[in-house]
Amino acid sequence: MPWFAPIVWDGTFDITILDEQFRNTTIGLTVFAVKKYVVFLQVFLETAEQYFMVGHRVIYYVFTDRPVDVPTVALRPGWQIVVLQAQSYPRWQDVSMGRMEMISELCKGRLLGEVQYLVCLDVDMKFRDYVGVEILSPLFGTLHRGFYTAKRQSFTYKRRPQSQAFIPEDEGDFYYTGGIFGGLVPEVRQLTANCHQAMLADRDQDIEAVWHDESYLNKYLLYHKPTKVLFPRVPLG
Repeated sequence: MPWFAPIVWDGTFDITILDEQFRNTTIGLTVFAVKKYVVFLQVFLETAEQYFMVGHRVIYYVFTDRPVDVPTVALRPGWQIVVLQAQSYPRWQDVSMGRMEMISELCKGRLLGEVQYLVCLDVDMKFRDYVGVEILSPLFGTLHRGFYTAKRQSFTYKRRPQSQAFIPEDEGDFYYTGGIFGGLVPEVRQLTANCHQAMLADRDQDIEAVWHDESYLNKYLLYHKPTKVLFPRVPLG
């Protein structure tokens, strides 16, 4: 079947029309500031306040093992920060993989009825220009900036057949970054729960995917096509 997901970059949309379409939408944003990564949180939040979803309502969900170090940032009217306790894993790889479980639990818990869309970002990013509702879709992924011009054979998919993240050499549409994905809350719940269960199955077999949660995300998006694909030059750096 043909796959008609649009690839979105600046100039391919009319933000005035989209802002009206999403006028009564509340957007959640998850970010993980665990261990030393809490140092990135101030810049992340301050630049998000300047550029993210201007004109719409946003709830930040900050997962951290150091809640006392969450900075105080002036928020727009109606916006809020929810600080959630995160486990302090001994390895950064476990932090990366553990976020799928925590996002899944969040989606089936307090998010129901609280937000309609969820955007999941890495904390060591900062916004450099406006990022608005043009990115929203039932399920969206983002092309990895290191691979969007590369041939499929160079994608760093998990190639071990025993892994739940395995993708054969002759399959694959794009290579997606694990740093920017999201969609409607039920869709994000399904994605993150699927990735978490796949990780647990691999762990039982003493298998760890080469790029951790990103490897499982790529496997999921291959067989559950995103309805929108973001170009890697989304103004986040």
